[in-house]
Amino acid sequence: MKVTSVRSYLLSYPFDQPIRLAFYGGDRSILKRDAMFIRVETDGGLVGYAPGPGSERAHRAIGEVIAPFLEGRTLADPDALRVQFLQGPGADPQIAKDYCAVEVALFDLVGKHRGVPVSELLGGRVRDRIRLYGSAGMYMSPEAYAAEAKAVANLGFTAYKMRPAAGPDKDVETVRRMREAVGPDFDLMVDAHTWWRMGDRSYSLETVEQTAREMAACNIAWLEEPMPPDNHEAYLALKEKDIVPLASGEHEPSEERYLDLIFTQAVDYVQMDVCCQGGYALGRRLFAEIERRGLRFAFHSWGTALEVIAAAQLGICWPEAVVEWLEYPCYSSPTQAGMYPFPLASDILKGALEIDRGDLIVPRSPGLGVEVDESVTERYPWIPGPWSYFRTDSPAELLAITSDHSIKWEGESPA
Repeated sequence: MKVTSVRSYLLSYPFDQPIRLAFYGGDRSILKRDAMFIRVETDGGLVGYAPGPGSERAHRAIGEVIAPFLEGRTLADPDALRVQFLQGPGADPQIAKDYCAVEVALFDLVGKHRGVPVSELLGGRVRDRIRLYGSAGMYMSPEAYAAEAKAVANLGFTAYKMRPAAGPDKDVETVRRMREAVGPDFDLMVDAHTWWRMGDRSYSLETVEQTAREMAACNIAWLEEPMPPDNHEAYLALKEKDIVPLASGEHEPSEERYLDLIFTQAVDYVQMDVCCQGGYALGRRLFAEIERRGLRFAFHSWGTALEVIAAAQLGICWPEAVVEWLEYPCYSSPTQAGMYPFPLASDILKGALEIDRGDLIVPRSPGLGVEVDESVTERYPWIPGPWSYFRTDSPAELLAITSDHSIKWEGESPA
């Protein structure tokens, strides 16, 4: 089986009007949502797919570096091909990450060729389902968060993650109202990624600690990224106070930084995004270290259903005591609660993922077990430019965001 074609497709879903979300110290504007899927074909006509980072930089790297490397090569063992790539053009760390996104499509191909699911190529599944948390909640009033948490619970999920940004007092009020709305047996996650992006109004370490104590009284499952993610020492200091479980990882830039996060046990939950932080190869290495240190893992997944299923095929190769959670973004529709609409997220697949009592049922059919609808390339053409902006009052600053959440900041202030 030889690789004959490697292509990436950038996609965009623009909003009719920019979505403007106020936070404590500024506001955020969202103009569109971007995505990518990768298509790899072999000489026998077999096609494999993968999710990729929705950025022009990654698209260029795939077209100019990764495709020329793979095309014409025999595909039998994806791991062996990766070793060869890393010894050559993959010496560049960012291009190595892009390759690991493409590699998901190689595993999809090998699985289809052998008639087995991708999970069987990654060590073998130990279960058929993985627990999801419904992820939405973007900068709203306490009442709106409580209503959305209840709506997500009514969809059958057993957990809800939201993003507070209204100031310490209102953030705590929000969590209290959510707990009242969903009752004691529903998991609540708090993603505080905005607390360190507010300019001069960013929460101090003392404020973070006090807010965490008050939220802990509401029995939250974890507090995610309450401080700048590169400050592992601050996370460890907060974790040692045993206030509330902590989560971080989606902004880690390298395996070395991940290992520092894990070895120091600075958080309780380690997070990683398969499509833009190192793919299956990094995940398999990290899970072993996470298990040795008694920590837990939760997938970051903030895009399409193709990203969700790609992560799930890896996650079910480990027991729930190690890989506990998979993020499932809840987008709104005329009949479903969630944040803003993003129909591309589900339209990328020809069929819906199977969800049962808040768990994703991972198919046993060959490869990733899903069919990609390539017509999305026509229905959701790429729109160049930033997809989101953060504006802070003090200092007065506007940052254009042009890539994925695994990058702490990317983009430049517009002229």
